[in-house]
Amino acid sequence: MTTLSEKPSAPSTRQVSKRVSQSVFDGSRLRVVLLVDVHDGAQQQFLEAYEQLCNQVAQVPGHVSDQLCQSIENPSQWLITSEWESAPPFLTWVNSEEHVRMVEPLHSCVRDTRSLRFHVVRETGGAAAGSAERRRLQTSPRIGDGVIRHALTFTVRPGSEAEVKRILADYASPRARVDETTRLCRTSLFMHGNRVVRAIEVRGDLLAALRHVARQPEVRAVEEAINPYLEQERDLNDQESARVFFTRAALPAVHHVTADELTEGERLARYYPARPGSGMRLAELLAQRDEAAADDPDSPVLRSTIFQRDDVVVRLLDVHPGLGAQAALAEPGHLAGLEALLDGEPVGMDLVTDRRSPDA
Repeated sequence: MTTLSEKPSAPSTRQVSKRVSQSVFDGSRLRVVLLVDVHDGAQQQFLEAYEQLCNQVAQVPGHVSDQLCQSIENPSQWLITSEWESAPPFLTWVNSEEHVRMVEPLHSCVRDTRSLRFHVVRETGGAAAGSAERRRLQTSPRIGDGVIRHALTFTVRPGSEAEVKRILADYASPRARVDETTRLCRTSLFMHGNRVVRAIEVRGDLLAALRHVARQPEVRAVEEAINPYLEQERDLNDQESARVFFTRAALPAVHHVTADELTEGERLARYYPARPGSGMRLAELLAQRDEAAADDPDSPVLRSTIFQRDDVVVRLLDVHPGLGAQAALAEPGHLAGLEALLDGEPVGMDLVTDRRSPDA
């Protein structure tokens, strides 16, 4: 399990590749914005919980500063902003069990929260008087493809894998259209041993899409059906139980690179078991190698997304059709220099289902 002492490589701002539409490894500073809706009458309780959290976060490696702001129009609305030296230390903290425990006092006094994360690209005034290199600003903006990538991962009880795979492969797809601006594009579900990984692609608002999916009857039925087999128990009818489960299940995308936007490929997934405390560094090195390989015309990989949380690292791939999984995942020389970070051999995951919206 990743600890707060994990230190990714020293951040240094570098030229942004046009093939990379998403990455947390730029080395630039990170601004985190947390929108909070506080229950009526719970403002003092919220302030006390924030003060306790603030003192704890100040000790987290990579944390620079934070601010607490209250709306001048609606006193129930609050804004917490924080600055971090770069994205990796923030993600190491926010995806840790320490974070789950730290924020627990907040949940009884807030209706809703929404977290947004941004790399700092430009600054004016104040601290911006220093050089961009010293402040580690992102040198140029990413050119995205309009798709948000996210994944969930959890484990099931050993011996239940075949039944869980049957349940997860056999359900009706939820309605793709969420609202006028958000739609589901693709859901790919993989298993290796007793670990399940569900990768999601969305256009629009990821949070709205996740809430939309959770409300669909066909999805609720599947979630209830696999409940008896989960290693981490949950009650989807209990808001706090569901929140804790999906917080721990979150597997964020930390890097995405596209070598070929036009060719439709075969979808595969590779699981990399990281040594304790090495997940972020392993993901970073894999990202660097995928970025370099994107310019190689002989590479079988068309697109690669790396997901990482704690010591779980998953590489989702679209490869040239017809090559087969073994040829695409042979990775000659790809693991050189990574052995010290691995706690076992990387393995291909079994594809359970891959569903796309017709007009994605």
